[in-house]
Amino acid sequence: AGDGEVPAHVVLYPANHYTVGQEEHKERVLREIAAECASTVRSLLASGLVVEAERLQLRTESDLADIAREGYCSGMENYSRHLTGRRPGEAPPTLLDYMPDDWLFIADESHITVPQLGAMHAGDHSRKLKLVEGGFRLPSALDNR
Repeated sequence: AGDGEVPAHVVLYPANHYTVGQEEHKERVLREIAAECASTVRSLLASGLVVEAERLQLRTESDLADIAREGYCSGMENYSRHLTGRRPGEAPPTLLDYMPDDWLFIADESHITVPQLGAMHAGDHSRKLKLVEGGFRLPSALDNR
């Protein structure tokens, strides 16, 4: 306020909407991520991908330490499936989930907009797949889009 008034309260929102709050929820999330990491590391090692397995193990352990300490980590959205309790392959929540049953959407220039949406999804999936294959992310990272 430019007149010297001090606000009664200020609301600060996190930079990422994926955070872990309650302890029991945090423990479940940490267990699920650790279990997926262990399984994926075993699979990578069985395929002879030692560097990828080590990379994934170190990255995930660092993320788990940050989540345990702070309730979030850099790239937290990659763990969204675990945070929201979804099953593998289940779509994440989107804006469409919050629309009423009788809503209407009008897309101007739909001959351009609709193909762009498909291309954006395909490009993002391709990028995430390369990260998973290279041991930079767990397979569940594919489920956050």
